[in-house]
Amino acid sequence: MQEVLKKTFDVEAIRKDFPVLSRKVNGKELVYLDNGATAQKPKVVIDRIQQYYNLENANIHRGVHTLSQEATSAYEDSRRKMKEFINARFSEEIIFTSGTTGGINLVASAFGQTHIQEGDEILISTMEHHSNIVPWQMICEQKGANLKVIPINDKGEIQMEEFETLLTERTKLLSISHISNTLGTINPVKEMIAKAHEKHISVLVDGAQAVPHMRLDMQDLDVDLYVFSLHKMFGPTGVGVLYGKKELLDSLPPYQGGGDMIKTVSFKKTTYNDLPHKFEAGTPNIADGIACGALIDYLEELDWAAISLHEKDLLSYAHEQLAAIEGLRFIGEAERKASVISFVIEGIHSYDLGVLIDKMGVAVRTGHHCTQPLMDRFGILGTVRASFAFYNTMEEVDRLVEAVKRAKGMLL
Repeated sequence: MQEVLKKTFDVEAIRKDFPVLSRKVNGKELVYLDNGATAQKPKVVIDRIQQYYNLENANIHRGVHTLSQEATSAYEDSRRKMKEFINARFSEEIIFTSGTTGGINLVASAFGQTHIQEGDEILISTMEHHSNIVPWQMICEQKGANLKVIPINDKGEIQMEEFETLLTERTKLLSISHISNTLGTINPVKEMIAKAHEKHISVLVDGAQAVPHMRLDMQDLDVDLYVFSLHKMFGPTGVGVLYGKKELLDSLPPYQGGGDMIKTVSFKKTTYNDLPHKFEAGTPNIADGIACGALIDYLEELDWAAISLHEKDLLSYAHEQLAAIEGLRFIGEAERKASVISFVIEGIHSYDLGVLIDKMGVAVRTGHHCTQPLMDRFGILGTVRASFAFYNTMEEVDRLVEAVKRAKGMLL
């Protein structure tokens, strides 16, 4: 398999596109394995941000002068590219947000106003990120609705029979993560969407962890709403995408009021703008939105089939090597997983382990990963999480394993 990968996927060449990967941490070559929190950025994205501020800085959608027109064109070109990248039907189905959290809160507010009534139910799962729990708790409290939770098994997989039982005539929305940020579990979202649609239930998918690992196709999924953040997919922070079916987005009220989301304003009446501007009040994150276009251009050049094979090899090798460490226990062993590994070592706090691993130049995540209910499900306080991206290597897995062994030896 490795020989095939060498012909189609040159990880060393790709690593040269990411400036930070060449730095040292604590005197060691950096091994960056916190991609689930944020991914590193290729130079083309960094350069595009700098170009905007150096040569094009102007507000968009409002000016007739040259800089404003250029910035507007570049920003809207990013929207068009994103539409093509995820196979949406229309560019206006791409709503730029501040991130996954911003997108979920937008939907919770707008969908909650119009589609959730007292006694209705919203369905999530045990493995959700806090961003896909708290907004629904808030709208349920406001509306007198009920939040229902799909259980998972000990491997970290959705219990599908329980899921189907929880779909009732009272269920108005299923909001589910595509890939668990803590467990790496790839949920059967296409099947779940189809089951929900059989009962005329709308579906939102949190794709924050999916976008770095797979090509998305909104038409194939047939999902109603899908949210993700650019910084997880090698882009800048502070920008995200809410995809929504045009008919559904048209039916929802604005989330925020202000400039650009209106057609006319008087003290008696305001008429709202068309999609996508209805949901994009105020001056957006222009520079980073424009850099989204450069990011899409970069990602389109990659061999995603080869990326998938490479990441599967990383995951398999890391799992095999870490499993040999006495006392180490994996949290999340689903049959279908992205390249994320969470583990605990008996008798060692995850924070202490993470600090020592960092001293050896290896960046991992520790704690509850904004999934405290999931930690409760497994009866633990937190884990060490190593999350891989396509620029990581087998040699870096070796560095991780060696760092874990050394840290364990110091702490026990």
